[in-house]
Amino acid sequence: MKKTRTMKNLSGPKGSQFRFLMLMTMLLLIVIYGCKQDDDSSSGGLTPHEIVIPKGFPKMPIPESNRPFAERIALGRKLYYDPILSNNGLSCSSCHFQNLGFTINGQQGMPVLHHANLGWKDKFMWDGRKQGSLEDVMLFEVEEFFGTDISKLNKHPNYPDLFAKTYGVENITSQDVANALAQFFRVLISSNSKFDKVQRNEATFTVDEAKGFDIFNSEKGSCFHCHTPPFFADNQLHNIGLDSVFDNPANQGYFRVSGDSSQLGAMRTANLRNLSLRSRFMHDGRFSTIEEVIEFYNSNVNRTPSLDPTMVKGNGSTKLNLTETEKTQLAAFLRTLTDSTFTSNPAFSNPH
Repeated sequence: MKKTRTMKNLSGPKGSQFRFLMLMTMLLLIVIYGCKQDDDSSSGGLTPHEIVIPKGFPKMPIPESNRPFAERIALGRKLYYDPILSNNGLSCSSCHFQNLGFTINGQQGMPVLHHANLGWKDKFMWDGRKQGSLEDVMLFEVEEFFGTDISKLNKHPNYPDLFAKTYGVENITSQDVANALAQFFRVLISSNSKFDKVQRNEATFTVDEAKGFDIFNSEKGSCFHCHTPPFFADNQLHNIGLDSVFDNPANQGYFRVSGDSSQLGAMRTANLRNLSLRSRFMHDGRFSTIEEVIEFYNSNVNRTPSLDPTMVKGNGSTKLNLTETEKTQLAAFLRTLTDSTFTSNPAFSNPH
């Protein structure tokens, strides 16, 4: 009898309301599912790629609309090394050499930031003028930095098929290229230096390296405030006292973006990983050795109104006053951040 009454109820006014609600629920699910599919509708037939997050590293933000697949990563790698991105024969790899930690040495002008662990960053360029996701900064690289002629990619004998298979598009756009490049950048992870091995109990510091590690992570060296492990960069902008005047616009940092005088000279914190492979340091390459960099922090910081507070010690001094032995020990620790696995990984090399 109860079953009969239920069936009767469904045929009345309340039953009509129930059927209407069920129909609307089904339509809503279809819309939600369809939108989710639209986020990454071309993933059918591709090989999912799990980006393994190293121990001690936080979760990497990855947009649902550009999930990692092996074929997309391979496409991004191909583009990274291809001069087709530019109009002057240069590729990303022309200024970012793998054996140098994806940076360059010995060139005039502004040193390039090295490409490692950028999947966790949301501030880019030395002065932080580009912010957002990897897809956002790659779109800037394609449209503004390189000024890529997308028609060349659409006329290329291989790229149209590759983009059709990986992103399901018939006509390649700047955003498609940016998405593919972002895929490759996310797998450029440096996490196997001697420092990392010590953290995993796979290696042991020398006496000098251990002393340098202690200096780095204490107020004596005060390095850890901005160069925070595991990235050895805090993804922030700081005026570290390189200059006392800022007549040169190239030295004005984030002030050029914000117009805020408190950010005059504020530059993005450099990643210290693979530091020993470089021969030019700071945004303008003014120092050529690790020892020169340490000496700057030790005794040559310029005090200005926009100087970052972390550059001033508790006694009001901007000098670290490290001894020669302590400076040698700090340099020894910094050299443990070199990751030869990263700089020689064949999966990151030129595929052409």
